[in-house]
Amino acid sequence: MQYLIMICVVIGLAAADLLTGIIKAYSKNDLSSAKMRSGGLDKLVELIILATACGLEHGVRLLGRYQDSALLGAVTGTVAAGLVFAYIVMMELISILENFGEICPDAAWVRRLIRRLRTIERKDRDKDVPSETDSTRSR
Repeated sequence: MQYLIMICVVIGLAAADLLTGIIKAYSKNDLSSAKMRSGGLDKLVELIILATACGLEHGVRLLGRYQDSALLGAVTGTVAAGLVFAYIVMMELISILENFGEICPDAAWVRRLIRRLRTIERKDRDKDVPSETDSTRSR
């Protein structure tokens, strides 16, 4: 039942994101079937990834029982599926807020929030990319 709830939440958020994206594109006279197709495929991939994570959780839980480590299997599976679910939910919410910020010019608070989130994302991405000095040190 929890898998169904997780998938329904993601489907609802994906639908809201697609609808706000369509409204945003319409308001800016920028409707494009290529963008909609790409966005729709992105949402489909999110659902596939979530379904895979839910399947992984179920499999790890069963494997834990088989190996007499039911608690370890349950915790590991729950963490894996929970993290994927949380990431997809946050990603969809941010995208919906971005769309809202572009649709509604009076929503300055949304644009400030998105700017902060992008700054945090850039800092995280910069930490993951090794600098040239890091690659020369390893030689």
